Amino acid sequence: MAQPPQTPPALFDRALLHARQRRAHAQGEATFLLDRVAEDMTDRLAAVMREFRAAADLWTPGAGLTGFPSIAHIALDEAGAEKLPFAPESLDLVVSALALQFVNDLPGVLAQIRRALKPDGLLLAAMIGGDSLTELRQAFAAAEAECEGGVSPRVAPFADLRDIGALLQRAGFALPVTDVDRVVVRYANAFALMQDLRRMGAANVLIERRRTPSRRATLLRMAEIYAERFADSDGRIRATFDIIWLSGWAPHASQQQPLKPGSAKASLAEAVKKAGKE
Repeated sequence: MAQPPQTPPALFDRALLHARQRRAHAQGEATFLLDRVAEDMTDRLAAVMREFRAAADLWTPGAGLTGFPSIAHIALDEAGAEKLPFAPESLDLVVSALALQFVNDLPGVLAQIRRALKPDGLLLAAMIGGDSLTELRQAFAAAEAECEGGVSPRVAPFADLRDIGALLQRAGFALPVTDVDRVVVRYANAFALMQDLRRMGAANVLIERRRTPSRRATLLRMAEIYAERFADSDGRIRATFDIIWLSGWAPHASQQQPLKPGSAKASLAEAVKKAGKE
């Protein structure tokens, strides 16, 4: 008998994510990454040369992609639910900015988006991934190992480019494309970086996070290690953010199809042999 699909283990407390994003919005958000993504998304959609009549913005923090007035913003609810409110084949376009990195069941969410798109509908999203915040992760790990004799989860695990491409294919998207925009931001110190993360609503929301306040000595040592390892000559530290872009289309007969194996009219071996004689 076929086994039912297993639910992946939850990594993120999405109810806490919702609360922190609301707090950040009320207190004044740090939006420089979101602004960069919104500008890039405008350019990418303009290059598609298509009119999208039914479009949704999925879980983009704050007020959503405010430069796109014709796109309905689907906000994260208080429980952080991952079941999408879309009818099958109801949308021409789904966009999402800096939200999918906090999804517990990303394959499931991508599959839901795929079902919600009409044939030849487009998903275009940007999420944090790759080596993002590697400096902070390393500094915290070294400080905790030195001061407390152990390491606790501080920075979320991020998917890499190959993972995302494979998930798009698994969800049934045609013509999947992924690329990375690496942004290096400089700060006076590690505490300024952590303040920006709080103002993004992106502080630690891991379910396995440490529940007791960090020791002052550990935090100070973390900042020292960060400055020792990742500071420029002027003393300012670097923080890496990898923005992974992903896009895919709901399959349609009009789309370009890959050739079937063995259907090529020219032999690669013959082409190489010919090139060697020239």
